Amino acid sequence: MPKSDFLVLATIPMLHFDNRLVRELPGDDDTRNHSRQVYGALWSPVMPTPVAAPRLLAHSREVAQQLGLAEHDLASPQWVEALAGNVLLPGMTAYATCYGGHQFGNWARQLGDGRAIFLGETINSAGQRFELQLKGAGATPYSRRADGRAVLRSSVREFLCSEAMHHLGVPTTRALALVTTGEAVVRDMFYDGNPVKEPGAVVCRVAPSFIRFGHFELPASRGDEALLRQLVDFTIARDFPELALLSEERLLRWFVEICQSTARLMVHWMRVGFVHGVMNTDNMSILGLTIDYGPYGWVDDFDPAWTPNTTDAAGRRYCFGRQPEIARWNLERLADALAVIAPEPSALALGLERYDEIYAEEFQRSFAAKFGFAAWREEDAGLVEDVFSLMHRAEVDMTWFFRNLALVDVQAPALGRLHDAFYRAELLTEHASEFSAWLERWASRVRSDNERGESRKARMNAVNPRYVLRNYLAQQAIDRAEQGDPGMIHDLLDVLRDPYTEQAGRETFAARRPEWARHKAGCSMLSCSS
Repeated sequence: MPKSDFLVLATIPMLHFDNRLVRELPGDDDTRNHSRQVYGALWSPVMPTPVAAPRLLAHSREVAQQLGLAEHDLASPQWVEALAGNVLLPGMTAYATCYGGHQFGNWARQLGDGRAIFLGETINSAGQRFELQLKGAGATPYSRRADGRAVLRSSVREFLCSEAMHHLGVPTTRALALVTTGEAVVRDMFYDGNPVKEPGAVVCRVAPSFIRFGHFELPASRGDEALLRQLVDFTIARDFPELALLSEERLLRWFVEICQSTARLMVHWMRVGFVHGVMNTDNMSILGLTIDYGPYGWVDDFDPAWTPNTTDAAGRRYCFGRQPEIARWNLERLADALAVIAPEPSALALGLERYDEIYAEEFQRSFAAKFGFAAWREEDAGLVEDVFSLMHRAEVDMTWFFRNLALVDVQAPALGRLHDAFYRAELLTEHASEFSAWLERWASRVRSDNERGESRKARMNAVNPRYVLRNYLAQQAIDRAEQGDPGMIHDLLDVLRDPYTEQAGRETFAARRPEWARHKAGCSMLSCSS
């Protein structure tokens, strides 16, 4: 490297990279970047593909600070180049990992990081470890016939939702930066034989670990017990150090931890009305994080069968109401993989039992707060089920309903407080008497707690957001960004930093889905094309 270049690099803030995964786990001997089956290895070296004209479009100041970077550091030419995949800064190591997965209930064999390229693992001043990963930075050995790129629309959605979920209190991977590439990417958005050129982008994702259920499924499916053991030992030692000193029960205790964190994650999704859309086992985190934001969505008019994924429209496997069930099914597949090396495979059933127990406990605790109850009672289940059925039949907005429910006077409950949650006036009229009767039952239940109204309202508002990243809002931000105006991305990021607080002047960001967006592409359902 020329001396002048070294001096430039030396003046910008550097992260402390440790890169333990590539140091301790076997890598691919083939260093060529070509599509292939990879055996006996858990990662492949691969360099990102440079882009023509990278530009920093947005960043998360909170993630930057957590890593030890100032906001202005990310805007430096060197960091922008690194975030686009054009250069590696000192300490970075580029690679993609190998995994398999069950997709829509079927074993899909080897998948791997088809368009995600790691920059390595960094440790901050507090000793916290984070993996940095570029999504959309070019082809890898796992890209099959794809180009490894990502379009701006999907990148904006991933960037915004990663941060929105964090501020909602939902466990999630994070997003450090969104960079446009200055290059076009060809995509057939509707899978109708009409591909078009779209602007390309790269998202820098951050998480303590991006290891997925599918990382364990692939070596298990191939009978590679040695590799599976090595991966399990590494994952426990790095990501679950509190279990590392255990001996005989370590595998079981670890699986129980995964089941418990996954159960808590599902309750969070159900609480805020989030639908992932593609709950394949390769999209399930061993840390219980929301991972891989594709055709996700928030429930607008309440419908437990709603899915944001056009690919899932026929079977609705991954619809809102089935998410807890699918998470458990995915854990069963992980248990199948771990059973290959488990001392007592049948003991893994304990983890699934804990999933059921933790989900029930956390659901009751969370939904008691959501409905304004001081604590959950057994008879509350009927009250909850009845109103969800009503909300579905009457097309009631989930976010608005629960936020406004906190405003209802329990001494004299009136339906008027909930009018803004209805999408159609005729359905409000049709179901008004049923809702009024339910409100009387709810108010009586709340009064029985003998709790001050302000305390109840505060508890409800702490779990029922005013602002969520509705698809139509994300699409408006995308439309403007594609025209060269990233302003709405910044506005949404700012509003979604404080989703539980009423923000004067930001009422438009809390609005129900407008009628024009009910069936508009990108505003309701989306394809996996990105």
